[in-house]
Amino acid sequence: MKRISCFLPCAGKEQVEETLEGLRATGLDMDIFLMATKETAVELPGCITLPVEAPLSSRTLKQVAQQATGDYTLLYLKETTLRLGYFALERMMQILQDSGAGMVYADHYQVSEGRQRIAPVIDYQYGSLRDDFDFGSVLVFDTARLREAAACMKADYQYAGLYDLRLKLSQRAALVHINEYLYSEVENDNRKSGEKIFDYVDPKNRARQIEMEQACTEHLKEIGGYLAPEFEHIDFGEGDFEYEASVIIPVRNRIRTIRDAIRSVLSQQTDFRFNLIVIDNHSTDGTTEAIDEFKADARLIHLVPERDDLGIGGCWNLGVHHPKCGKFAVQLDSDDVYKDEHTLATMVRAFYEQNCGMVVGSYMMTNFDMQMIPPGVIDHREWTPDNGRNNALRINGLGAPRAFYTPMLRRVKLPNTSYGEDYALGLNISRRYQIGRVYDVVYLCRRWDDNSDAALDITKTNANNLYKDRIRTWELQARVALNKQRANG
Repeated sequence: MKRISCFLPCAGKEQVEETLEGLRATGLDMDIFLMATKETAVELPGCITLPVEAPLSSRTLKQVAQQATGDYTLLYLKETTLRLGYFALERMMQILQDSGAGMVYADHYQVSEGRQRIAPVIDYQYGSLRDDFDFGSVLVFDTARLREAAACMKADYQYAGLYDLRLKLSQRAALVHINEYLYSEVENDNRKSGEKIFDYVDPKNRARQIEMEQACTEHLKEIGGYLAPEFEHIDFGEGDFEYEASVIIPVRNRIRTIRDAIRSVLSQQTDFRFNLIVIDNHSTDGTTEAIDEFKADARLIHLVPERDDLGIGGCWNLGVHHPKCGKFAVQLDSDDVYKDEHTLATMVRAFYEQNCGMVVGSYMMTNFDMQMIPPGVIDHREWTPDNGRNNALRINGLGAPRAFYTPMLRRVKLPNTSYGEDYALGLNISRRYQIGRVYDVVYLCRRWDDNSDAALDITKTNANNLYKDRIRTWELQARVALNKQRANG
């Protein structure tokens, strides 16, 4: 068996000793490096201390590539105990060799509060550009490939070093998922999935976000997927619309929130005609009757689909193809409300001021009683005029509320799914047209136990992430093809 170099973050002697014992028990020929700051450095027999300032910075990872002497390199990402499975490292090195991959990663277990849970991960693909893609905590590299990728790293990142490295590596070799449970890691983050999904837009992580955007943009330029800030002009005179705007609310079984949503729309103050199209997807909990309480208002259009196979995207398609749909279609989830009576006017005005095919607003996270909760205001500043449509391939959401130019929406159409449908639409539109921005808070996003993403199990979370990665893959392929077409005249 070939030699392997192992790199472990060191937070102290007790933290790392059990992991060291497990590595040595494999009997493999290995070097062990402890990545430690001045405060955490310890001397342990048979280990080499690698002084670092930030564990996953560009400088640290270049050091790892330079110091690795084995044919393979193991990088452990957690400061908690790693428990390897039976012959796990041998298996990972074998697959690296057999597949010719640049890196392998694996399904695993998480040990939390004394319980062991499965933690499967998903396949890496062309569009897996999320900087929070979950590889697990054990990465095993082909050292020669690792050095090639590290040599191509141009920037000096504090936060985006590992992201930059794996993007560079993915340009040269496959990143292979081993769907076998090969190790156990200690899980310290016990928040529900719905509490984690907004980490990437937490304002306190802004410096990190800027670095990630820079790394992603460089990668897109290197693979031919970058789009320059040049947009097609939109003439808003297409079509003959009775209403300037329509608010679209797909809903199923939201008896506790649908009245608030409807009231927030009907209370809008505008100098143009608007209506509200509610697509009631066969509710059974009294939602249908609650909607009918507002039927005296002629602006409300209550649709019940004849079909029973519509997801949220399919309900949107039904709403925007209704003859009474306005020139602009504005989103409101049945859980949420507009911040005040000026939201609709603000969103519509942005289309004309910014000449855009889609507008993304800003929102505030609240509890059920509409009191602000962390992380507070989310303004999606990554949606910049210059680079928003490139950076959109890195992030996992588009913000709220979202609004669309209806003729464009009718041509593109939404996927008939209940997750990622708006993301696919936004990426498609942004390929050619500007995405407008409203940075003032115009929307209140309620978090409560009945949210569709409040507490997803790992299987559903993985399915959602796999689907969004596929959306990114298809979009990235289309952008590369568009750039080639433009280059060829």
